[in-house]
Amino acid sequence: MSLSKRVEDARRAFAKRDLQAALEAHTLERIARSMRREHTEEHGAASHAYIGDMVYGGLDGIVTTFAVVSGVAGAQLGVHVILILGLANLFADGFSMATGAYLSARAEREYYQRELARERWEVEHMPEAERAELYELYRQQGYPEEDARRLVEIKTRDPERWIKAMMVEELGLLPDERRPFYSALATFGAFVLAGAVPLLIYLIGLLVTVPEEMRFPVAAGLSGVALFSLGAAKVLVTHLSPLRSGLEMLLVGGLAAGVAYAVGVLLRGLGV
Repeated sequence: MSLSKRVEDARRAFAKRDLQAALEAHTLERIARSMRREHTEEHGAASHAYIGDMVYGGLDGIVTTFAVVSGVAGAQLGVHVILILGLANLFADGFSMATGAYLSARAEREYYQRELARERWEVEHMPEAERAELYELYRQQGYPEEDARRLVEIKTRDPERWIKAMMVEELGLLPDERRPFYSALATFGAFVLAGAVPLLIYLIGLLVTVPEEMRFPVAAGLSGVALFSLGAAKVLVTHLSPLRSGLEMLLVGGLAAGVAYAVGVLLRGLGV
């Protein structure tokens, strides 16, 4: 059993306030077994770090593209305008989001490595000052004096454990397992794939005859299903109720599309 499976069992037990199930998820045997297995699955666990990029990239993609489709449909500017603006938005915004994800992940990674190097240098060159600093950090967290000293003694026995303790306790930093390029790729791919959903019926209309009055309602229906599905998929990151997350995302996307459609109608009425 992996650590994530055990944690999921614990979460379900908490949601139901099932004490017996929670105790079963926290037996020493299950904890030890899950920790050993998790240690051998670090690469697979790291790949889960990109789920957030994919979910949020997909949500942004479908919301922004459907807003473009709604605005153009409200202004009644024609299918060719929907496709031009929709596809331009899809790839330009997708590239922009991917670039932002890459730069953000890279900046966080570089910042962590810079602070890690600093802590390593300080532990090597002024260990007593670092011990005193770690002791004060534990005292500020409410540990009694003797417990704080014992924690410092335990943490500082191994230099790497000591450095990691300083990173967490002093700076509140944890290593980010994501690679900037893969983070950008996951964001871009999810943005384009999900963002293409509102355009599907218009693209199909280039190959087969689709009644014009049916195109926007079909696009809205497909977008609604995709929004709810992606919103529900947020539970992979937030671990909240899938129904609630799906409905919230459907509401947000619907409001964005409604605003865009209203603006399109207003501009059409002004003769634009």
